[in-house]
Amino acid sequence: MDLSKSRILLVNDDGISAPGLKVLHRVARSLSKDVWIFAPETEQSGASHSFTLTSTIRVQKLGPRRFSVTGSPTDCVLMAMCEFLKDHPPDLVLSGINRGANLAEEVTYSGTVAGAMEAALFGVRAIALSQATMPDRTIHWHASQHHAEAVIRKLMSIEWTSDVFMNVNFPACHTEEVRGVRVVKQGRRSAAYEIVKVPRLRGRDFYLIGESQRGAEMQKGDSDHKVVDRNMIAVTPLHVDLTHRRSLTTIRSLFAKN
Repeated sequence: MDLSKSRILLVNDDGISAPGLKVLHRVARSLSKDVWIFAPETEQSGASHSFTLTSTIRVQKLGPRRFSVTGSPTDCVLMAMCEFLKDHPPDLVLSGINRGANLAEEVTYSGTVAGAMEAALFGVRAIALSQATMPDRTIHWHASQHHAEAVIRKLMSIEWTSDVFMNVNFPACHTEEVRGVRVVKQGRRSAAYEIVKVPRLRGRDFYLIGESQRGAEMQKGDSDHKVVDRNMIAVTPLHVDLTHRRSLTTIRSLFAKN
């Protein structure tokens, strides 16, 4: 694909003013001049693949090819694909760059990943991009700023099946410390979240979901979070078909006995 002639749509879940979106816009502009932004008006982290059904959505034009949406990342893709860009849809959707990695079980919660998934449901090639943070939660964009363009170009040089999209995670290190790119499976960790009880308000109890309490790896071999921890860029092909195929035969035989 000649990316210089492509229409690229940018979405995210951190919101229209997020620094990662600004980084991604610079990267996208190095690929093509036809770049559009549809991003949530406010942060939608953890929105997963939700979309709005019970209230109206406001789309506000903030500048040339730049729009804010009062909704989730999925809403952003839907507004772009089904309304504003329906006569000339994008050739590529880039979602991110997320503040914080989207690895292992985090993929299922991620609005960044969901934005790419929604594009794949339309048959549009899509890449979710995330930048890991330092242990103290500070973030530097060195790895993603320097390496995102090359990773995108290489991925777009091959064909994918229509239900596939890519999840790319950059390590939390300086550019010169990046040790390469690994194509790996999604990891699986035992996980729980810290639950924080806040002061009672008007006689009612309230809670916040705090930091992830990441547990042990539940799979053998290399996986996304393992290679990112080793200062490598993780590329994981994901797909929208959630069928667990190895279970089909067993479950079919179970019901065939009835």
